[in-house]
Amino acid sequence: MKIIEENRRQFIKKTSLGVLGLGALRSGLYSEESNSEGAKGSFVRTPVIDMHLHCFAGPNDPRFPYHERANYKPAGIASPEHLLGCMNGAGVDYAVVVSPEPYQDDHRYLEYCLDVGRGRLKGTILVFADRPGSMDQLPRLAKRGDIIAARIHAYLPDRLPPFGKPELRQLWKLASDNGLAIQLHFEPRYAEGFEPLIKEFKNTPVIIDHLGRPLQARSAEEYAIVERWGDLPNTIIKISSLGTISDKPDPQLKAAVNQMITAYGLERMIYGGGFDESATPESYRATIEYTRSFIAKFSKADQANVLGGNASRLLCRGW
Repeated sequence: MKIIEENRRQFIKKTSLGVLGLGALRSGLYSEESNSEGAKGSFVRTPVIDMHLHCFAGPNDPRFPYHERANYKPAGIASPEHLLGCMNGAGVDYAVVVSPEPYQDDHRYLEYCLDVGRGRLKGTILVFADRPGSMDQLPRLAKRGDIIAARIHAYLPDRLPPFGKPELRQLWKLASDNGLAIQLHFEPRYAEGFEPLIKEFKNTPVIIDHLGRPLQARSAEEYAIVERWGDLPNTIIKISSLGTISDKPDPQLKAAVNQMITAYGLERMIYGGGFDESATPESYRATIEYTRSFIAKFSKADQANVLGGNASRLLCRGW
């Protein structure tokens, strides 16, 4: 039975490459440690891509106020200018700015960040299925060409998406019709509510933030739902928010990383994290290397793909 299960998972992983459009972009991307010579004698390198960070203008910038419904309001400033400086010093080629909850569905600061980024930054947006008019801005933002996904939260009991209702399906379809992925941030107890839409919109990539938050699972059964999504070829697992850099990571976290690698395969794992208002190039690079330590047993090429190559192929064409 173990051999049959492994063969099934390998079939799912191979199928996912076609569903997510990997084949056309696979050639020409190599690891930094094993660069390969291109057709004209030039060398190409797998980019390092941070797929998950937040930027904040702080509480005192009148151009970009925090939303009245913000559930937290950071006091620090994490600007795109600071981000680009850290990226330059840490060897990060590109990054995705995830529009954070303090701004809710006001994307003015996100657009400012993307404009400052001049092609090195992309973004994800936050619109709400159950707020009148919130989804109306999605088509315009998608037309910018530097938005990759619409994010949906399900972790605060009083702010859950409308599971099982037409509005949530409408948001999913609208994102899909406009060429965006769906990005899910949730506690495992709410995972099952997303499953029907992941299956229905099988050609729409679904990014699962923070490994599906394994440390918030109340039982192995809850987290098993996230694990079984590895059998759905449009899903992508993100290794991010691994916590404080440590020589001895939480055993539960290490186990969850290995569990998700088995379920999804390294081909559908992407990386994010390490930037905030106090980040330096040195701390940013250290976070990348800390993440690398969780996948150190794999080849240099596999590590490079998790740290950027997969994101380039799956979600960020042109990077």
